[in-house]
Amino acid sequence: MQSKSLKIAFRIIFIIILFGIAVLGVYDYIIPENISVFSDDSDILCDNELDLPFVSATIDSVPTLTRVSDGDNAKPFHTSLEANTTIFGVVPLKKVNVDVFKDITLYPGGMPFGVKIYTNGVIVVGIVGVETESGKINPAADGGLKVRDIITKVNGKAVNTTDEVSAAVEQSDGKPISLTVTRNDKTIELNVQPVFSKTDNLYRLGLWLRDSTAGIGTITFISPENNTFAGLGHGICDVDTGEIMPLRKGIVVDVTIKSIKKGVVGNPGGLNGYFVPGKTGSLIGNTTCGVYGIMSELPDTSHSEPLKIGLKNELKVGECEIFCTVNDKLDKYSAEITKIGNKNEEQKNFVIKITDKRLLEATGGIVQGMSGSPIIQNGKLVGAITHVLVNDPTKGYGIFIENMLKNMPEIN
Repeated sequence: MQSKSLKIAFRIIFIIILFGIAVLGVYDYIIPENISVFSDDSDILCDNELDLPFVSATIDSVPTLTRVSDGDNAKPFHTSLEANTTIFGVVPLKKVNVDVFKDITLYPGGMPFGVKIYTNGVIVVGIVGVETESGKINPAADGGLKVRDIITKVNGKAVNTTDEVSAAVEQSDGKPISLTVTRNDKTIELNVQPVFSKTDNLYRLGLWLRDSTAGIGTITFISPENNTFAGLGHGICDVDTGEIMPLRKGIVVDVTIKSIKKGVVGNPGGLNGYFVPGKTGSLIGNTTCGVYGIMSELPDTSHSEPLKIGLKNELKVGECEIFCTVNDKLDKYSAEITKIGNKNEEQKNFVIKITDKRLLEATGGIVQGMSGSPIIQNGKLVGAITHVLVNDPTKGYGIFIENMLKNMPEIN
């Protein structure tokens, strides 16, 4: 009889353990890895604890977030904290990253801008052989250089232009030169032997290099506090390597849109324009989530009042609006968020479809140059257009506005 009671007790304990494991597994799955909140949201953030169903998430401290004008000690709109989650305040579960944002208002953009970007270092975009008296030789490849490498120093001297690299090679007299190279965020040292080209009678390494680029995009938002802005919703990448171009400096200029190439299946189309003479701002950041800069003066923002930002958990499948400039006129157009994807990705967070007949008639949907167009839902700035779907130009990807804010550089 006692043996039978023990068996029943062990079975009950085993079932309880299995149930506990299942509960832990379910909560580990349903609790997100990242949670976004506002620093002054008392409904969610109270006494340094996140209010979640049956789950306690304790944070060591929640800072007050401020952003002051240029020239002061600027602080970011965002900070990242770590919370310890427990079930019923007892059983430890997992650590959750908490993104805390200042509840700010921003002017939505929609106006086009031009940018001239100059790299920090020189990008290797191609490696070729050099014709010599002894045949074709590839000194760059033999010396260990690869496409996508960024040359930052030649013989210990910093370089930022292709002319500086070419001059050092031409003046080498065929002696080996040392190169400091950035590759996959690591710094390496290489020694490369120039060879004498019989084609142009100069010493060469057999490199194609790039030190600058220019393009057109759309401003996403402008901060009314200090004229800082963000745009594009993605970084400026080298056309050959696809890598983010390391920013040394950038100049922002006004743009006039003169024509539109409509998007069709297989061809995304684009806005065609020209740069207006004169500098209107400076670029201070080039990241995977957008480009950032400072305007010399606040541009015309009469198309909208400053709007509050909407965090990713506020986005819903349904109607929305975008601001963009077509035929040199900034206007609001109707659209729809059709799908919300992986909320932990940096880009391509949701799918947006253009529904406004006026915009579809003018552009066919989303075209190149519209990247950065702000997306408004329920009166809040929630994101920006970042990519077009090539197989359906009426649709594209959007990026959460909070991802752009998280990557915004500090202004010192």
